[in-house]
Amino acid sequence: MGAFILRRVGLMVLTALCLTFVVFFLTNLYPNLEKLAKTQGSQRMSDAEVSQWLDNRGYTQPVVLKYGQWLGVLPTPVIEGTDGELRSRCKDADMSIEEAPRFCGVLQGDWGFSTVFKDDVSGIISTRLGLTGWLMMFVMLVMVPAALIIGVLAGMREGSKLDRSLSTVAITTTATPEYVSGVVFIAIFTSSAVGLKWFNGSATSAMDDITFANFTLPVLTIALYGTGYIARMTRASMAEVMTAQYIRTARLKGVSFRNIVMKHALRNALIAPFTVIMLQFPWLLNGVVIVETLFNYKGFGWTLVQAAGNNDIELLLGLSVVSVFVVLITQLISDIGYVFLNPRIRIS
Repeated sequence: MGAFILRRVGLMVLTALCLTFVVFFLTNLYPNLEKLAKTQGSQRMSDAEVSQWLDNRGYTQPVVLKYGQWLGVLPTPVIEGTDGELRSRCKDADMSIEEAPRFCGVLQGDWGFSTVFKDDVSGIISTRLGLTGWLMMFVMLVMVPAALIIGVLAGMREGSKLDRSLSTVAITTTATPEYVSGVVFIAIFTSSAVGLKWFNGSATSAMDDITFANFTLPVLTIALYGTGYIARMTRASMAEVMTAQYIRTARLKGVSFRNIVMKHALRNALIAPFTVIMLQFPWLLNGVVIVETLFNYKGFGWTLVQAAGNNDIELLLGLSVVSVFVVLITQLISDIGYVFLNPRIRIS
């Protein structure tokens, strides 16, 4: 198991480097850099002035060199501008150029500075990620139990009236996008025209104080979509297990249906849904963009939209790094958990 984990961690690091380099390359294309220069300088800058602005800040270096500096594995150069001022990415406002460290990248904890929020990227990401973490936690608490119950009940008796009814519900929820269910929830539960003003249509206040009124609708909107997907996977796995030979043997021995389901079928039926459930974490982290924007909840997804829309390169890179590592870590946990849940899996 130890060797397996080490191999997977090594593969994760290699994958993370490849993915972050692709994102770094795309965000550092010249049109994006030109837009950044005009945003920070002036929209009336000429092409020569744009090139000069980028040269003075090291943006015209080869992309591989800039990527190494951003990671913190290559030294950051000291660049002399046309005005004679010495600049370095590692230099803070309160230090001289001689005091500036040579290495300042992601590995050193320096994730850059946001041009939109005017703050350190690491601080912004930690705050916004914490807000989205609360949303993800409540969604999982609602989504996973509901999906497992629906899937197990539907798969216990395949083809029954209960199975068809629950499967219809699961398919309907999965086929309904979040922006549709979110708008419907807002129209029904927050509109004075309908009269059901039970909840708050905006989740902005939940950033400071989470309550039932301001957090229910975004949680239900996300959970509704994911519940149907997990329920369908659970139902298919449960139906397959219920037709296995050892289940038939248990029935012939006179074991009650309840004991067959709880003691024999349930654990094996939950092996496949476990992987699906683990994959919901990266989906939630990046899939909350629509819901957070719709309910004005300024978490990770909302920040990602702002960074992309305003060409905030440093913040966009930081958000991408977090997304990549969440995906890779959840996949590692999923693989390890699958080995423990399924004794037929052996690691060579």
